[in-house]
This record gives sequence, structure tokens and C-alpha cells, in this order.
Amino acid sequence: MTNKKEPISGVKDYQKESYIKPVLIRYRMFRNYLSSLILAGFLLIGFQSIRSQTITLFANSDAFPVLHGIGKLTQAAAESEIRIIQTDQREKAQLSIVVPSPGLPPEGFEIRRGKTAGKWEILAGDATGAMYALLDIAENHRFQQGLLNINPTRETPRFSFRAIKFNLPWSPYREGEQMDLHSDVCRDLAFWEKYLDMMAQNRLNVLSLWSRHPFPFMIRAKNFPEACPLSDAELAQWQTFWKGLFRMAKQRGIETYIVNWNIVVSPQMAQAYGIKELNDTTELVRRYTRETVTQVINEYEDLTGLGVTLADWMNNFGPDQTMQAADREKWIEETFVKGLQAANRPARFIHRSVLAGSPVEMQKVIDKAGFSDPVHVEIKFNWSHGHSTPVLAMTHDFHSGAIDDRFWNPLPQNYRIQWMIRNEDMFILRWGEPDFVRSHIAENGKEYVTGYFVGSEGYIPAVDYSHLPGSHQTWQYAFEKQWMFYKVWGRLLYNPDTPDSVFEETFSIRYGKIAGGKMFKAFQLGSKMPLKLASFHAATWDYTLYSEGFLAPFAAKGLSDGHSAFISIDELINHQVLDPHYLNIPEYVDAIIHNYKIAEEITTPDKLANMLSSDANEILELLNEIRQSGVSPKGAFACELEDIETWAWLSLYFADKLRAAISLHAYRKGGAEQNKTQAIVLLTNCLSYWEKVSAITQSHYREVPYLGEKTSWNPKDAWVDAKTFSWGKYLPEVRRDLEIARIALRE
Repeated sequence: MTNKKEPISGVKDYQKESYIKPVLIRYRMFRNYLSSLILAGFLLIGFQSIRSQTITLFANSDAFPVLHGIGKLTQAAAESEIRIIQTDQREKAQLSIVVPSPGLPPEGFEIRRGKTAGKWEILAGDATGAMYALLDIAENHRFQQGLLNINPTRETPRFSFRAIKFNLPWSPYREGEQMDLHSDVCRDLAFWEKYLDMMAQNRLNVLSLWSRHPFPFMIRAKNFPEACPLSDAELAQWQTFWKGLFRMAKQRGIETYIVNWNIVVSPQMAQAYGIKELNDTTELVRRYTRETVTQVINEYEDLTGLGVTLADWMNNFGPDQTMQAADREKWIEETFVKGLQAANRPARFIHRSVLAGSPVEMQKVIDKAGFSDPVHVEIKFNWSHGHSTPVLAMTHDFHSGAIDDRFWNPLPQNYRIQWMIRNEDMFILRWGEPDFVRSHIAENGKEYVTGYFVGSEGYIPAVDYSHLPGSHQTWQYAFEKQWMFYKVWGRLLYNPDTPDSVFEETFSIRYGKIAGGKMFKAFQLGSKMPLKLASFHAATWDYTLYSEGFLAPFAAKGLSDGHSAFISIDELINHQVLDPHYLNIPEYVDAIIHNYKIAEEITTPDKLANMLSSDANEILELLNEIRQSGVSPKGAFACELEDIETWAWLSLYFADKLRAAISLHAYRKGGAEQNKTQAIVLLTNCLSYWEKVSAITQSHYREVPYLGEKTSWNPKDAWVDAKTFSWGKYLPEVRRDLEIARIALRE
């Protein structure tokens, strides 16, 4: 556990400067006309002159999400020299907000014309719905340049649970430089203000914060004070941070959860009591955990709930695998469930379902708990690589990959499922593919599903440590660079019918109408490449695939040649597919040799290659049109164009590597010499594509820490060259594929 003694950056300044604290003082007088003018004046700080247009606004709610929405609308209006003036007389307002409104669910809203010409109404199911409506108007204004140039609309949430998975750098599950470098930024409330604003804008309503054992950073356990290594002053700073974070989230309609792994205590507690830091099932550790859960809920009134994993440190590794599914659930019942029940207020509960879990034993505990709200049960979709196929091919519940439908069949009464869509595949390049998300929801949004988690285990989107300093980097934090990832997931989890025009318009706002639509289309095409690789090259846990890098540091579902983390031509050939509608290379070549009929709906390796080539060629055409249009890409615009081009060359690389693999395997199985020659030609093409990828990325990305975990699980140590990553680093491995083809022999 790290124990840094520096002051928490940003906390003091945030308390002085954020607009939320003054609003806290004023909100009880919100209905008073004079107070409304004061609030409006505060929201208009920074205006340098009297604006040319004034719009009057009425709100019957002073809830914080409404205030947040008004603040953001005011900012958008100010960009066009429009003033927002609030009034307490609805009949005088041009824009009225009415909360709650009958017939609308929580977070739902309707924007409609008023009874009088030129007037508009926002009807909302709750304050969060009103905030979404206000943010929608602000977004539309930035595109249309007319604050009340509004299209009537009605939207309601498809899922009630739209969560970010955010791994914390304190007591982290994955250890290494790629976690440690975020420690200061993740303790800065200025960072979180921007991150939460992004979540609200994209209608993401749950922030889940994951740490191996976060509680010593939050409380000093009353009966186990030695568990907390902090001084009273240090702990007070941490508590100011946590309370500020949870309060800011709540003000934006965002629930917060702390999720930990099991069974863990701090190193200080282990030393003080002579117990194990991991896997200690003694009564002392049970009591500590139970009392800690209660104390955390009692001390943090704005924290929505807690989550626990049924996994790694429940005697799951090593020779002492003594805890069976019932034992694990008993532990959770005696610690987390009883701890939550003993708290002085109700809190919600996330029960993860991984490794040696049992839906039968889990349901017994949940049914017996009798919580007032349904429990959230998280299940990893396609293990750690949810950005693959929308077909549920495996979960993390059994190492065999079997899917146990007893989690949802019959329909559970006291819990609902949330799919975990892990991203261990795109950390550097920007990504966004709306059709993938839409198809995922259509395929998997069953009656028993109330939402999704989206996020990473090995990556924190705080410090943008991958980018070289320079004119490209016009953003401050990594998540700001990856804005499309969050917008696509958030907006579509809220409303899968959100049209592509919403995403196109965002590009147009950022980079102009000439480039906007073309950039969106190009990103959509390029973002298919990592999905296709993860669908074709089956992977399990985090480091068994890194799609944007074409790496598989640890073996899963196929050959590992022990040479490098890079996926060699032989490893591509001798590997299982994830998507059951795909055909792997040996099966495809065997079908050709024996003239077997392949069903039309099956995606063969050559079909996949053709799709990738088609996507890449269209991307390059779109980029050429943008560059020939007379626009002058600078800053983030130039950087995004280079990311798109990188996806194009990676797509061509993957396409020709598939074709080369087909030819090489066919030659080894007795094919003609021409097969070998063709493989060499195609792999020569691959080398030229990878050289282009390397040249583009080296111009603005640095070599970054990737595999920071302290482990040597692979006896051949092929993972060693993945401790850091850059595309240029693997040029020797691309050349090695050529050598493999040149020396290939028939079997």
C-alpha cells in the first residue's frame, strides 16, 4: 500500500473556486426571485459585456442536477453572446423546466413546444432527466447556433445502470508504473470534476471505483486502528477527497460504488495482528471486514454502495484451494452482507460473479439478505475482452468457458445482471463504433439485464502518458482524448436509437462540418479492426490479448511459440476463434482441401480479410478527401486523423496476415510452391504496413508501460518484451514472420 504524505492536490482550490459550493449556500432560496438573479449573476461570471440576446428560464426544482444543467446551458449560451436570466414566474419564461412530470420515468425527459409561440418546456421524470434535457439543448445549440432552435424530443433510458469501471491507483489490483503514475491526478478533485461532467454529458450514471483494499484510505477502523497507516491529518485529507468526490457525483445524478477484491487486509494490519494479507479466513479478519463495511457506509453519506468480488484471494490460487462456492458465499454473507445490514442507512450492493462462483449459492445469500433494492450482479461478457463479438461466447464463471444460464434462468427475483464490457484492447488509439454497441444491446439486453459496466483493469484514463508533448496535445487528461469511446457507450446505453447524426455533429462541432461526417465514418470503420481481431483470436484474461498492439503476452486458446508477446504468423494460424460464427485457419484450409461446404453465414478467414481491406481502403479515401478539402488540421484534429490512419494500416496488416496465414498453412499441408511464394509476398506487404504504423505513431506517441505486473506465469517468458509497448518496437517480429515463411517446409 502506498502512503504518500503530500497534500492532496486540488482539494483546497476546488472548495474555493467551484460553482457548487456557492450554490450549496443559495439553493434553499432558489424560488425567491432575488436569489434567482443572484444565481444567474453567478452563472454568468466571466461575461465581458452585455449580450445581444436574453432568454428567460423558469425551473420549479432547485435540485443539484438541475442546477448543473442550467450552469452548462448558460456556458453554451455565453459562447454565442446569449444571456440566461432566471425567473420565478413560469408564464414569463421562454424555457420552463417542470420536475417531476407524470408519465416520465426516472432520468427520462421530454422537450416540447409551449402553448405560446416561441416558448419551450422541459418535462422530466426527475432532476437527472431535466439535467440531460438541458445538456441536450446545450449540445444542440453548439451545433445549430440557436439556443431555442430545438427539435421536440422524448427520451427514456434503456438501462437504469450505465456504469464506468475505474480502477484506482491505490492498493491497485494491477501493479506497476502504468498504475503508479496516476496517483496524484486521481487524488485531485479538479480531475474528477471534469470526469464527472463528461459522464453526465454522456448520460453515464454510475461510477464504480475499484481497488484491492481501499478502506484504510477511507476510515480508521474503530476496533482495528492499526489497519490504517495514515496519520490523523493525512486521513482527514483523504476523507475530504472522498466526500468531495461522492458529493460531486451525486450532484450530477451519478451513483458511486467502491468495489474491492477478497480476501484482503492492509500490510499494516497483517503485521500488527500476525495474520496473512491475502486469503486469511480467520474470525478476526471476518470481524474486521464486517465492521469496516458498516463504518464506511455510515461515514460516507453520499456513497451509494459497495461491491465485492468472488474471486482471486478466496483461496483461489496455489495448493490451498479450500474454499468452495458455498464457502465463498458464506464469507460474503458474514462480512459484506451483514456489514451492510448493520449500517445506519440503506446502501446498494454489487456482487461480482467470477471464477468459482455458483448461481445457486449466490441466490441463497441474496434472497436471505432481503435488501430493499435489487442486488447488482456483474458478469464479464467474453471474459476480459468484451470489445470483440456481441455474441456471448464465454464468461469468467468457469475456466472451461461454459456459460451457466442459471444466473438468469429462471428470472431472478432479488437481483439483476449487468454485463461487464472490459477494455483491455485499446488504450492509445481513439475508438468509437456505434453499430457494435447497438448490436450488443439488441443481442444481450434481455429481461434480466439492467445495465452494463465499461472499463479497464490495466489502464487508468487519467494521465495521458502515451502522448508526446507538443502541439498535438491540446487536451489535459486521457479520457478527454478518448471522448468518442465514452460518448458512444454512454449515449447508446441510455438510448440505443440515438442516431449517428449525434456523433457526426460532435465531430463537426470540434473540427468543422466539412470534416465532421467523414471523420465519424472513418473512425467507425477503423474501430472495427480490434473487434475483429478479438472475435477471431480468442482470449481470456487481461493480458492474453492487446488488440491495438497485435499482442498476446500470455497464451490462451492456442499456440504460444515462446518468442515474443507479438502474435506471430504461426500463433495466428494455430488459434481458436471466439465468435462461433467465425472459422479458424486450419478448419478453413481443411475445408478447401477436402471441398467441404461452408455455410454462407460463417465468416471465413478470407471473408474477414476482405472486410478489413474494404474498411481500410475506404478510410484512406475519406482521409484523402479531408486533406484535399482545404482544411488545416492542427492539435487534436491532426492527432485524430493520425489515429484513424493508424487503424487503416493496422486493418490492412491484419487482412494480409490472414491471407498469408491461409497460404502458409495450405503449403505446409501439401500445397503448391505458389502458396509459399504468395505467403512471402503478403508478409512483405505486412512489413510495409507495419512500417507505416510505426512511422505515424512514433511521431506523437512514446513507448509506454504496458505489462507492469510482477509475475512469471509463462515459463517461456515470452511476455518479457511486453513490459513496455510501442508499435515500432515490434518491427523485428514482423520481419520474423517473413523468415518463418521463407524456411517453411511441407508437413
